[in-house]
Amino acid sequence: MLDEVDTRLLAALQKDAHLTTQQLGEMLHLSPSQIGRRRQRLEAEGVIQNYTARLDPRKLGLEVQGFVQVHLGTHGPEHSASFARLVATRAEIVSAWTMTGDADYLLRVYCEDLPALNRLIHDVLLPHKAVARVHSQIVMDQLKRDGPLPT
Repeated sequence: MLDEVDTRLLAALQKDAHLTTQQLGEMLHLSPSQIGRRRQRLEAEGVIQNYTARLDPRKLGLEVQGFVQVHLGTHGPEHSASFARLVATRAEIVSAWTMTGDADYLLRVYCEDLPALNRLIHDVLLPHKAVARVHSQIVMDQLKRDGPLPT
């Protein structure tokens, strides 16, 4: 169970994972050693899974963000596993979800430009033996960045 200090610690780390135990201790009115033990426990329990850097896609030359709905024509464990392996090999697919509703999968993609998105769809996704069709949506503007989880 998470207590109030844990939730405040998690909120602070989601905003800035570079905060030192000293800084976190000052923020939460605990000693650095107490913060360190709590952080280690939250990591060991899998509440904190990892620490990452958030990059600016445009500064990396990734001008197109999109969402691609994938509809399978053939279902079954072997087709799902094969599609999951394909998704795992493509760096431009940054996240993927299995979905309820009309589409079987929702992919979030970042590409250099529209021709790169077109190649991903027509040369990679559509040729997969289980894929019947795809529907893509291009992000015009992102109103809210991926934010911290509510704690």
